[in-house]
Amino acid sequence: MNERQRPTAGQPIVFRDGTVVTMDDGGTIHDRADVLVIGDRIAEIGPELDVPEGAYEIDASGGIVMPGMIDSHRHMWQTAMRAYGSDWTLTQYFVWYYLEHGKAFRPQDYWAGNALSALDAIESGITSTVDWSHGLQSVEHAEAAIDALVSSSGRYVMGFGNIFAGPWEWTADPAYRRVVESAIGDSRLAGVQLAFDVTGDPAFPERAAFEVARELDVRVTTHAGVWGATNDDGVRLMHEHGFMEQGTVYVHAATLSADSYQRIAATGGVVSLSTESEQSCGQGYPPSHALRSYDIPVSLSVDTSVWFSADLFSAMRTTLGADRSWEHLTAHSAGDTVTHSHLRAKHVVEWATRGGAKAIGREHDLGSLEPGKLADVVLLKNDASPTMFPILNPYGHIAMQASRGDVHTVLVGGEVKKFDGKLVDADLGAVRSAIEDTVQHLRSTLGEDAWREGMSPEIPETKVLDNPYMYTEYRTDATHAAHETHARGAGTQE
Repeated sequence: MNERQRPTAGQPIVFRDGTVVTMDDGGTIHDRADVLVIGDRIAEIGPELDVPEGAYEIDASGGIVMPGMIDSHRHMWQTAMRAYGSDWTLTQYFVWYYLEHGKAFRPQDYWAGNALSALDAIESGITSTVDWSHGLQSVEHAEAAIDALVSSSGRYVMGFGNIFAGPWEWTADPAYRRVVESAIGDSRLAGVQLAFDVTGDPAFPERAAFEVARELDVRVTTHAGVWGATNDDGVRLMHEHGFMEQGTVYVHAATLSADSYQRIAATGGVVSLSTESEQSCGQGYPPSHALRSYDIPVSLSVDTSVWFSADLFSAMRTTLGADRSWEHLTAHSAGDTVTHSHLRAKHVVEWATRGGAKAIGREHDLGSLEPGKLADVVLLKNDASPTMFPILNPYGHIAMQASRGDVHTVLVGGEVKKFDGKLVDADLGAVRSAIEDTVQHLRSTLGEDAWREGMSPEIPETKVLDNPYMYTEYRTDATHAAHETHARGAGTQE
C-alpha cells in the first residue's frame, strides 16, 4: 500500500469486526467487535462502535486483535550475529563473548545490533522489549545502544550491564552513573533496569550494585538458576541481605531448589522464561512446571537471536511443548497418564502480554486491551494464508498457529509501526549497511580461521565451567550438585 492508504499521524483508528482477545482480568474475548484508538489510548471496545468523523477503519474480520507482546529479556546487541551460534552450548557462548571476543564490539556495532533487533521485534508484534545490554564496556557503548533504541519504533527498557567488569565496579563509575541517570529521565525509554548476575560468592560483592539500584529506584534483572553460572547460593544471598524485592526479575530460574522458588514467590519476584534458550543451551529444563507450582508470575523472552527465534510466537509454542513434555514424562515414570494438560494456550498468551507488562512494571498501562490503556495493539490477519482460518480457539491460534508473517498491523501508543504486513518508515537499507560493517569488522578483527572456528569453539582450560564471570576469581562447582534437588523436588510439585 502507498502512503495515502495508511492512517495518518494522529488520525483516530478503529479495527472493525475482529476477534478481540483483550487479556483483561476477566479474560474477555469478543467474537466480533471493534477496537477504537484515539490519540495514544484505547478509547472503546465493543461491537459496531460509533467513531469520530475521519477515523481510519481497518478491516479486522477474519483476524485477531490482541495486545502488543512484551519481551522481558533480549540481548539486542547480539542480533548483529544472527544465527552465528546456532550450534553453541551455553559454555561455548561464554567462551566466545565473555572470554575471547566480546570486547571486539565497538559502539557502532552495538547501535547496529540494537537497531536490527528493534525492527525484528516490531515486525513480529512485540511492542515492548527489555534490552538486556550486558556488554556495555564503556559509556560510548551505552550511549550508542540507547540511541538505537530511542531512534527505533517500539518501547524499550534499557537494561544496563557489563560482563567485563564486576557490577560493584561499573555501577560505581561516575561517568557510567551519569548515563544511567540520564536514561532514567529519558521519556523516550519505557524504563531502566540494572542487569547483573550474582555468582554466589559468600562475600556478596554485588551488594554495592543492589544499593545503587535501590538508590536510583530501578529494578534489578538477573540471570538466576543457570547451570554452571548462578545457583541457589545467589538467591539465598540476595534474600539474606534484603535485596529480593517486589518486581525483581529472575531470568531462566531453571536450576533452582524449592527453597529458592519459595523465596522468589514470597518476595514478589517475576521470572523471565526463555524456553528455546533453556532447551538448547543447558541452563536447566525450562521451569514453567515449577513456576506454576509456586504461583510465581511469568513473562516470556527471546534471549538472543545469535541462537534463537526472534519472536514470542516461538516462545509460546516451545513453552507449551516443554511443560507438557515434562508433565507427560513425569506421569509416565510413575506409571500414570496425563488426561488434561495443566498449562493451557491462554496461559502462555498471558505470559507474552500481561506477564511482560508485570516484568517491566507497566501492568497499569500495558499488557491488555482496555479503555484508557496505551494503544499498543497487534492485528493478526493474513487473508492469503490457509493457516489463518478457521479461528476456533483464539488463544490456541495465537500460541500454536500464527507467526510473524501473520502480523498485519502494529500500533505503539496509537502510532502505526507496521501496516498491511510491512514495516512503516523503517530504513532497512541503512540498518543492513551498519550490520554489514559490523560483520566485516568482526571477521577482519578475529581473522577468518577464528571466525569460522567460533561457530563451534573449543573450550580452553579455564574456570569457565564452574564460573564464566571473568571479573572475579570466585569459583564454585555448587551448581553441579543442584540438579537432583530440582528434578525430584521443585519440579514435581503441583
